[in-house]
Amino acid sequence: MLPTYKAMRAMLRRIIADKAQQGHVTEGLEERLDALPDSYDALWEFALRVADLPMRCDWPYVEPSDLEGIWAECDPTRPTGAIGPIDLADAARRVETAFLASVCGCVLGKPLEIDPTLDEIRNGLEAIGEWPLNDYVSQRIAPHLPRPLHGSWPETVRERIAFVSPDDDMNYTILGMLNLEQHGIDFTKEQLRGLWLHHLPIDTTFGPERATLVKAGLDKLDGGGDADMDQWVRVLQPREEYCGALIRADAYGYACPGRPALAAELAWRDASFTHRRTGIYGTMFVAAAIAAAQAVRDRLEVFDIALKFVPRRSRFYRIVADSLSEVAAARDWLDGYYRIHGKYKQYNHCRVYQECGTLINTLRFAENIGDGICKQVMQGNDTDSFGATAGSILGCFFGPGYLDDRWLRPFNDDIHTALAWFFERSLSRLASRMGKMPSLVEEQVRRA
Repeated sequence: MLPTYKAMRAMLRRIIADKAQQGHVTEGLEERLDALPDSYDALWEFALRVADLPMRCDWPYVEPSDLEGIWAECDPTRPTGAIGPIDLADAARRVETAFLASVCGCVLGKPLEIDPTLDEIRNGLEAIGEWPLNDYVSQRIAPHLPRPLHGSWPETVRERIAFVSPDDDMNYTILGMLNLEQHGIDFTKEQLRGLWLHHLPIDTTFGPERATLVKAGLDKLDGGGDADMDQWVRVLQPREEYCGALIRADAYGYACPGRPALAAELAWRDASFTHRRTGIYGTMFVAAAIAAAQAVRDRLEVFDIALKFVPRRSRFYRIVADSLSEVAAARDWLDGYYRIHGKYKQYNHCRVYQECGTLINTLRFAENIGDGICKQVMQGNDTDSFGATAGSILGCFFGPGYLDDRWLRPFNDDIHTALAWFFERSLSRLASRMGKMPSLVEEQVRRA
């Protein structure tokens, strides 16, 4: 019932690499791991030591993962309540639009989810006469890309779309909605764990989510709770800073129009179930941005506000704040992309930093929602996840009337998810249900 020795060694090797990037002293650890016998006790003891490695003496960053520590490191002038009047009817319409835009952005990016750069996408689109992108991706692009289209292409290229194809990004947004509907803003990680076990097939999860779900499932065999889930995440969770938690942020931003502090706190509770450090900060940043986008009309102010909910001495803050400055100085969206990519291209698919910079670039230069999701996807990397996130931010900012119906018609009002025990197939009904979340949360805030 335990991971194989080979699997545990691979996980630990990845964790050592992660620790090095997080500023820990890791010299000689790979050799020590290689010298260990095939013994679960020996590997677990080694994992515990790796979890508590000292920091390099020259490491300049302070990156807590607990909420109290995060708040202590954030901008003390951050708004803790509503940042403006809350119009719940307007919020409902914006959230419906944001969810639909997120779906469109996800499907738009899905065939290109092969970690491309902008230049690779541009070369492919120019070869078929479709640069810049202005519609769902055509299957004709396939021979002109450096890698094969994503495996979902038969359901997500323009010539074949007939419904919203299943995708993990959509799964998590719906799970966030279910979480708030069933448990409210005081939800616990135990309740989140129960939702995951009930709804998430393991093969629809990746990285930390899959590892956490495996652990939760093993605990469930003997009726155990999640008392040691935090230790599992702390000790045996590779890629704890990747974007798996960030793509779970949308529902919390939707539910908190004009309340970025509450959105960030809810996002922390969800993200810290599986992730640490940057993995948490990216989630809080996106949730706060989605909440702020419903209340402010200055495009870059959306992200200025969101950054107030990120530790100021973190790598995430430094890189994203710098990206915000670069985008503010850019002539156009291509200039913005190359400014960010030129500095941070090493942070590619799922690595959060460059991708959050491109979200800023997208909102600044988008003419409308459709134009914005195209700009986001053309910037490459994790095209479906950040196409979806961009759709949420754009939809909340622009609101109804800025998403042309041509983006929705191909779906025939039909959404397929990979969730167990979730049977809604009408995209419009699901969007309407999403739109009810601001009222649900506002009522709970007023009662508190």
